[in-house]
Amino acid sequence: MSKKLESTLLNMVLSLVIISMVMSATLAFVYQKTKGPIENAAKQKEINAIKQVMPEFDNDPATAKIEKDGVVIYKLTNKNKLVGYAVKTFTEKGFSGHVEMMAGFLPDGSIYNVMVLQHKETPGLGTKMTEPKFSGQFLGKNPASFKLKVKKDGGQVDAITAATISSRAYCDALQRAFEKIKSSADSSLVLK
Repeated sequence: MSKKLESTLLNMVLSLVIISMVMSATLAFVYQKTKGPIENAAKQKEINAIKQVMPEFDNDPATAKIEKDGVVIYKLTNKNKLVGYAVKTFTEKGFSGHVEMMAGFLPDGSIYNVMVLQHKETPGLGTKMTEPKFSGQFLGKNPASFKLKVKKDGGQVDAITAATISSRAYCDALQRAFEKIKSSADSSLVLK
């Protein structure tokens, strides 16, 4: 007959400790193996977003970036000539909170293109901010002369019907991006 381990508090605690140590080691191993590929995928996603909001550039965006208060500014060039700035911006003023965007600004300060990266807005309403019908009204506009507020608030932006809060959030994120470019160290190259 085999001996049966006595079910004591000490045996149960030892069993839980051993199981926890094995699982911790397994999780640490998996984390180390997947950390690099996950970081590379995130970087590639950001570079793809930059490519969608900017004209052609030939420098590495990661080597020419400035971070200010949660906003990331990428200075982009082509053959050593300034192409503009891609700005990863955000707002907390969305209907469902956080909205993250990538905005492209040309050297004169005008908006080249905008891409919503992340949001939790209401499907069928706030999600319309990703559609060209809404986002297209910003293209070619310079926030120095184009008031980035919805018309209801005295601005020049046509809000999305039944999604004014999402429209305001979009404008807020774009305005934040523009302000960060203006206050960046090399802002003399922009907004002449």
